[in-house]
Amino acid sequence: MQVEKPLPYIGLSLMQIVWFIVILVVGYVVVKIIILLLKKSFQRTKLPPILSEFIVRVTSILLYILVFLLALTALGYDMSSIVLGLSAILGLILGFGMQDTVTNLASGFWLALTRPFDKGDVVSVQGYTGKIVGIGIMSTHLLTFDNTSITIPNKLIWGSPIVNYTRMNIRRVDVNVGVAYGTDLDKAVKIAIDVMKKHSLVLDDPEPSVAITELADSSINLQLRAWAKTADYWTVKGEITKAIYEAYEKEGIEIPFPQMDVHLKKE
Repeated sequence: MQVEKPLPYIGLSLMQIVWFIVILVVGYVVVKIIILLLKKSFQRTKLPPILSEFIVRVTSILLYILVFLLALTALGYDMSSIVLGLSAILGLILGFGMQDTVTNLASGFWLALTRPFDKGDVVSVQGYTGKIVGIGIMSTHLLTFDNTSITIPNKLIWGSPIVNYTRMNIRRVDVNVGVAYGTDLDKAVKIAIDVMKKHSLVLDDPEPSVAITELADSSINLQLRAWAKTADYWTVKGEITKAIYEAYEKEGIEIPFPQMDVHLKKE
């Protein structure tokens, strides 16, 4: 059997098919090695993980496309004509409905470059709040606190306000509480300050404070403002809320609930 003789019906020789498979397999292995080396080199740099991951993904896709095109040359196809044909097809596709794809790709690049958030940051964007898992070629992966996976197109994120809750090392913890009218406010404020200062996770600098925020219908509203490390935010908020309730109850300071007085007239 002549390995270089074209096979019936397909017009390709056995040697061409073998070389096609060999180039694909070898190219796949080489790309894997290149990507592995690229990841290791990025680990030794100061590039943020979210940017390095984006570069690796784009590079791997381009390399796989290159391997496939090289494999096609083993079948006797002219590389220049293939590239020219793909360019024409790509231009046609871009003109008739791939604008969003290009926009998502460009938005992903700028998100990775400008870094409004990093991998692991907790953000709010497009009405969703969760932890950033990573930026893909076309979309960003968000994981909510109830373990729901959300995929948002990059163009929607790039064009929207982004609230990053974990970018800063410390955050202010606000706890709102209302006291009844007639309460000694100086006493209520002092108790609140003491509660915050006694908490081990509340920072001394900036020091905690209390603001009188509103004369509401049924209460005088106070806001306890304590500073804590970002990682301790929810722990401090929950424990301060519990502690201020217990402290006010112990000191006889009433925390009122909304109520309405109804007056009946006898005719």
